[in-house]
Amino acid sequence: MTQQKLKCAIIGSGNIGTDLMYKLLRSDKLEPTTMIGIDQNSKGLALAKEHGLVPIYNGIDGFVEQADLADIVFEATSAKAHTHNAPILKKLGKKAIDLTPAAVGPFIVPAVSLDEQSVEALNNVNMVTCGGQATVPMVKAISDVVDVEYAEIVASISSKSAGPGTRQNIDEFTATTAKALQEVGGAKEGKALIILNPAEPPILMRNTIHVKISEYSDDIHQNILQKLDDMLKVVQSYVEGYHFKADPVIKDNIVTVSVEVEGNGDYLPKYAGNLDIITSAAVKTAEVIAAAMVSKGVAQ
Repeated sequence: MTQQKLKCAIIGSGNIGTDLMYKLLRSDKLEPTTMIGIDQNSKGLALAKEHGLVPIYNGIDGFVEQADLADIVFEATSAKAHTHNAPILKKLGKKAIDLTPAAVGPFIVPAVSLDEQSVEALNNVNMVTCGGQATVPMVKAISDVVDVEYAEIVASISSKSAGPGTRQNIDEFTATTAKALQEVGGAKEGKALIILNPAEPPILMRNTIHVKISEYSDDIHQNILQKLDDMLKVVQSYVEGYHFKADPVIKDNIVTVSVEVEGNGDYLPKYAGNLDIITSAAVKTAEVIAAAMVSKGVAQ
């Protein structure tokens, strides 16, 4: 018996939206049907048309006129745009997967906070940021063992992988990531920094995570290392290129973890792991929502 696929729309025809399309085309639970943009000359919209998706050139207004094209809508534009689009999608009864730092809905990091029993009831979920997807799981692994007093992350990405949307959202990136370190990662205080590195050849996405724990002992140290290793495998189940750049280091009450993300190379070069991790997380989340909707018979 062929499994029912839920129809999906992508708002945004830039790097993130186009990479997302290629991942959705491989999904056995999701069917991308339309890409929505505002640029008649968009390369993403042209590629979407080539792959059989319906291109919409007049933004959210155009989708409203053809809302039956999709049950789930991915927002791959900007925080400002999603703040405008979210109530429209809610009124249409669509499930919104937000890849911007708008944080209209609750944070979802699949390795940590994707509750298969309750996520279907949500009409809008937020994928935090690329830095959040890369670092929150590691902070959560540590906070599962011992209280985390402070977590600071530095996400370094190739400047070539940072398109206009990413650059416009820098302030929102730092604020949203820091908030997720606390709300999802379990840190009492969080801070996030992002670096756009112009190095040639372009670097892979690298994330350095510094965590201050409330107490330490040999047992705590061993438990942290085991939890970090376990969490690494969970993230790798949907982001293959996620790996430790170096072995985690624990010195007294400071834990330092370095992770690197190599992209899958679906649309963008493999150095663009920052985009790959958030699109992969979004697809994983949508597949769980889709499976729940199909099992409950609530898909349109």
